[in-house]
Amino acid sequence: MPVYIEGKKYYKTSEACKKVGISRATFFRWLKNRTFGDVTHKDRRGWRLFTDEDIERLKKEAYKILVSPLQQSLDFNNVKKGKR
Repeated sequence: MPVYIEGKKYYKTSEACKKVGISRATFFRWLKNRTFGDVTHKDRRGWRLFTDEDIERLKKEAYKILVSPLQQSLDFNNVKKGKR
């Protein structure tokens, strides 16, 4: 359940991760590896507060598609039948 502070909606870490479809462990690993930049809002206890914009950034990272180096080096459009 989001928290409203001064009319703005914020989500706690577990809520944000659930909305995105990742585990808290994944989120904290991304923070540790600097895959994802930390959020800018925290409550008085230091707990992260996610805005809708933070959740969108998190979704972009979660749904990113990476192409393997092997696939990048192959050009399937120029492969002739029976040859590599």
